[in-house]
This record gives sequence, structure tokens and C-alpha cells, in this order.
Amino acid sequence: MSKSYLYLLGIICLLSHDLKAQKSDSVVFDTVGDTIPFRLTSHNNISVSAILNEKDSIDLMFHTAANDVSIIKEAENKTTSIQWDRDEKVESWGGESDSRSSKNNSLRIGSFYWDEIPIWECKNSGPETDGKFGLNFFEGKIVEIDFEESVIILYNKIPSKTKNYQQLELIIENGFYFIEGVSTIDNKDFTNKFLIHSGYGGTILYDDDFVASSQIGTHLKVIDEKELKDSYGNVLKTKKAELPLFKIGTEELVNIPVGFFEGSIARQKMSIMGGDVLKRFNIIMDIDQKIIYMKQNELKSLPPTQF
Repeated sequence: MSKSYLYLLGIICLLSHDLKAQKSDSVVFDTVGDTIPFRLTSHNNISVSAILNEKDSIDLMFHTAANDVSIIKEAENKTTSIQWDRDEKVESWGGESDSRSSKNNSLRIGSFYWDEIPIWECKNSGPETDGKFGLNFFEGKIVEIDFEESVIILYNKIPSKTKNYQQLELIIENGFYFIEGVSTIDNKDFTNKFLIHSGYGGTILYDDDFVASSQIGTHLKVIDEKELKDSYGNVLKTKKAELPLFKIGTEELVNIPVGFFEGSIARQKMSIMGGDVLKRFNIIMDIDQKIIYMKQNELKSLPPTQF
């Protein structure tokens, strides 16, 4: 994995380790229990109830831009079953930090069970969650995120409902999943690819190269500034502006707040599509075929979340 991909903004714990998560041979996909309920938090994160090591009840954020399982340090009292094995240095967008790891653990989510999985310790996860897990836990499955019914549904084959969805290319690079979007800035259309990032609660966050080439800071009025922290507490400041029109395929979002940095070239490598956009669509991902199906849902008219 390229080191440049490790500098992701947001509450993401993508680590440069020699210990990688592998799907255990003992994972059981129950043909009946193919639906996992979730709660959409006030910060637009997908929170799933889980049991760690058959003992600890925790809430994990389903993170489309991360692999492995990570637990925040603040959840230490809830995760007494973890035996931490070692400390090591990890790297995120804000710099180098210390992290603990644990080699052999089990995880149960509904009727799904995994064992012999590694766990990493992070400082931050989505608010109201104790940690996160990624798409790699559903390897080989077609994954639907239904924000209207608040369920994740796993399929072996493409469901027939996709005939009512628009079909778009799912761009896969270095294990990350992207989709193209079009931003209208000063009556000009700019196409860019966006990391599908359910761990980021906002709408759109632009990469530095896009900000420089589009001159977004010149053409859009800045309405706010805020600080964001990565998984280890490192801080960067982002600006917020109102984008007149954002298109995903044939679907449109009007007057949405978008975030960007100025003067931080070579730090924000990727543009990000966060939970405040994702929740407005029901999404089906066929990772093997590199296809994503999307359809706007009943949440499409909600006002943007203000953090």
C-alpha cells in the first residue's frame, strides 16, 4: 500500500502494520441471518451492536474506508476481554503515534462470527461508538446499506431491486473504494473521484490538488471554519463553503456544505464523500464486479447536519 494513502482525513484508523487481518476459516455466514440492523448516529455514522470475545458488548462503527477492528482507548472499561500484546508506532494523516495491538480475538455481529482476528487501539472513532470495523469482514458478499430501514443486507447474488437503481463504476485503488462525482463551481463542472467514507460524518471534503486546480476558495463563499481530529488526536483546520450543485450520476444534491483545506498541499490526498451524503442514498456494492448501485431515499431532503 502506498504510504500516501495513509494520510486520510477524518476519524479513520488505517495503519501501516506487519500484522494484517485475515478472514478466519471459521467465519459462518448464516443463510437466514443475512440482515444486520444498525443505528444511524447523530454524526451520520453507522453503529452496529457487537460482542467481543463472547464477553464484551460494544458498539462498532461500520467503516467503508477501513479494514480490521479498532477499539478506542476510552472504551477500555467496556473491553476487558482484550489482551494487549504489544505497542508500536502507527502513522495517520496528522503524524506518528503509539498504538497497542492484540492478536487473537473473536467478534460476533448478529449471526456472523469471526475468530483469530487482530485488534488495534485508536484514540477516536465515530461519536457514540467504541471502535470500528471494515468492509473486509464481508468479503465475497454483495453489501447493501439501506438507510431507510437501518439495515445492512448481505447477498450472494445481485438482488432484483437493483433494476430501480442507477448503476455506476466502483473504482478500487489500494483497497479503497471510490465513486465519481461532479461539482458545479462558478457555473463550471469539475469531475473528481471521492472515497466512500462512512467514518466521516460530513458531506464532501476535497483533496488539496482539486482545491488548487478548481480555485474553490476563490469562487465559493467560506461560511465556517472548524477543526478535525484523526484517530490519534492530531488536528487540522478545514474551511466550509456552500456548493450550488453536486451530482452523482444522474442524482443531484443542491446547496450542500463542503469542506476543504488551503495551504496544506501534500496532506489531504483524497477527496471524501461522507455520511451526510451517503445517508441520502440506498447503496448496493458489488465489489467483485466493481459496480455500485445507488438510489436516493426518503432522507434526501433532510437539511445538512451541523457539527
